[in-house]
Amino acid sequence: MENLLLKCTPFKILLTTWVEGREMIPIRCLLLVILFLKEGLDSHPPPRVADSGLFPCGTEALIEITKDIRALLKRKRESKKNAMAKRIKAKPTSDKPGSPYRSVTHFDSLAVIDIPGADTLDKLFDHAVSKFGKKDSLGTREILSEENEMQPNGKVFKKLILGSYKWMSYLEVNCRVNNFGSGLTALGLKPKNTIAIFCETRAEWMIAAQTCFKYNFPLVTLYATLGKEAVVHGLNESEATYLITSVELLESKLKTALLDINCVKHIIYVDNKTINKVEYPEGFEIHSMQSVEELGSKPENLSVPPNRPTPSDMAIVMYTSGSTGRPKGVMMHHSNLIAGMTGQCERIPGLGPKDTYIGYLPLAHVLELTAEISCFTYGCRIGYSSPLTLSDQSSKIKKGSKGDCTVLKPTLMAAVPEIMDRIYKNVMSKVQEMNYIQKTLFKLGYDYKLEQIKKGYDAPLCNLLLFKKVKALLGGNVRMMLSGGAPLSPQTHRFMNVCFCCPVGQGYGLTESCGAGTVTEVTDYTTGRVGAPLICCEIKLKDWQEGGYTIHDKPNPRGEIVIGGQNISMGYFKNEEKTAEDYSVDENGQRWFCTGDIGEFHPDGCLQIIDRKKDLVKLQAGEYVSLGKVEAALKNCPLIDNICAFAKSDQSYVISFVVPNQKRLTLLAQQKGVEGSWVDICNNPAMEAEILKEIREAASAMKLERFEIPIKVRLSPEPWTPETGLVTDAFKLKRKELKNHYLKDIERMYGGK
Repeated sequence: MENLLLKCTPFKILLTTWVEGREMIPIRCLLLVILFLKEGLDSHPPPRVADSGLFPCGTEALIEITKDIRALLKRKRESKKNAMAKRIKAKPTSDKPGSPYRSVTHFDSLAVIDIPGADTLDKLFDHAVSKFGKKDSLGTREILSEENEMQPNGKVFKKLILGSYKWMSYLEVNCRVNNFGSGLTALGLKPKNTIAIFCETRAEWMIAAQTCFKYNFPLVTLYATLGKEAVVHGLNESEATYLITSVELLESKLKTALLDINCVKHIIYVDNKTINKVEYPEGFEIHSMQSVEELGSKPENLSVPPNRPTPSDMAIVMYTSGSTGRPKGVMMHHSNLIAGMTGQCERIPGLGPKDTYIGYLPLAHVLELTAEISCFTYGCRIGYSSPLTLSDQSSKIKKGSKGDCTVLKPTLMAAVPEIMDRIYKNVMSKVQEMNYIQKTLFKLGYDYKLEQIKKGYDAPLCNLLLFKKVKALLGGNVRMMLSGGAPLSPQTHRFMNVCFCCPVGQGYGLTESCGAGTVTEVTDYTTGRVGAPLICCEIKLKDWQEGGYTIHDKPNPRGEIVIGGQNISMGYFKNEEKTAEDYSVDENGQRWFCTGDIGEFHPDGCLQIIDRKKDLVKLQAGEYVSLGKVEAALKNCPLIDNICAFAKSDQSYVISFVVPNQKRLTLLAQQKGVEGSWVDICNNPAMEAEILKEIREAASAMKLERFEIPIKVRLSPEPWTPETGLVTDAFKLKRKELKNHYLKDIERMYGGK
């Protein structure tokens, strides 16, 4: 019996991890230790152990031995986690300065495909349908009722009461894709002819996209928050003849723009609603998505097979959010997206049918699109949401009703830093309202767990007693979060790690790289870094002398980030000049993209974003100011919800525009005896002085240089949202639009110059 047990793996572990210096004990004693490990350890041994008579040394010794073994096994697990976190993750391909860094797990060559044979997006879709057929795939909550709620400021908000999620299986999605594709073909859409989608994130968006991939219709994507001019530009430049949209966008944005659109002839709305077609200009055929699917389901249409794409065919022309001006169309081939998602999926351990992903970010953003396609490919459920219904406290959720996270309980979630910053500030605001004892307990628990995380450990008791309610804000089941779109502040990053009890991966990628670049590993709990290069690409740095960054810098090389690999897109649509400026092809035929971001490689091969070329301004006295660096240092101030730093080369100081935290600033105004409306408070010089005081304190703590600290401020009573046109859908600042919006304030703060 003992010889048989010696062959068992658990037994080998016990023998090989025995405490050094302790005498070897009989095998029968170890059998009893196994019973302890199995049945649980308390002050007394389990009855069948105590009564066995097999252990000659007494039960107290057995308890001590069991504790020793458990501690050793725990240390072994934690030591392995620490080793994983500290190991070299990427290294240069040669000793020559400026050589590209590659992941050590795929060093000899770059990965270009994940699932064998699936070299186009339609093949990924077919693979998922055949493997997960009857499983839930796409889910949407039913709207049970809508109510108008009057706010204290006189505004009327629409509040929703939503039901449970209704799911389509993979087979049902496949049926809709086939019907929609056949219907579009019957309407006259030809393979390789572009079709545009201007719509909010929803299941129909993904169904339309999968249809386009399968039938080889290049898909032109436009953010639902783009203004009229940008939408008209994208549709006219792409020469799309078909447009997919929603009734809300059709009536609110497109109706007045249709006469300026040159090529669109067919408009398809995704809602199960009716519209008055008489109100629209002649020359447009308007269809519901349902009617197109019904047309495609007819046997004579469904029998026509799709014209499948090749890896080198155009899959998407993705228009950017326009943070630096007019949106640019980025051309992505099937092979580009396949390679990018191959790299991304490798960094998400255990991705599979047990996972549920919540989709609420714009599908016109490359991060959300590739995340959802990857989840669909691996059998994850995707439940749709929106930022306005995400949590129980979201603005469109009626008080007492449940938000989408509470109902869906996702295991995976992507977020842009702006959303994580909001969560952080909201939770910390609640903490400040606690009594002294509660606040002290929270701080002690937070600090203790933070120390444990830094050592590579966890704190299960703190998770259970202190952070369970915080974790429940996102449903309680999130096992991994991914942040992308902009740098995540170390303070917010650490807060999410501690309070939501899961790793928060920070990724770096661009539309031009199909969203792929770097992602931190789940075992890496450092902050301020974006991880090592994905297995699909390599990254090098090149000197930027003007900014003072070179590949010879000590202790680490620094410079402009250049990404290479098959995930690099084909360039900008109908913009050869800009393509030639930003893209290049080396002697081996590999494509490279110059990002304009400044990075630093750490000794373990992880990248840190430290600056951006377009954010650098030279002041009158010759000092260089990185506006992004200033904003990152100040954005977590309690009184500040958002901030934009501004500087001019003919001036000697930095100014700023700030969206203050309404609750905190209003409370401070009451304490200072400042009365009036919210607009009055924001226009009050005393409140500007309070914000500047907080800015100076935060700048000092973050060790900003004197010339980097804003010395004047304009408070904005209105928040910056994508709808205002002042930030992108990823909440990146649109500096040009902000400058134009605050032009008079800029003149005032610079003394009328």
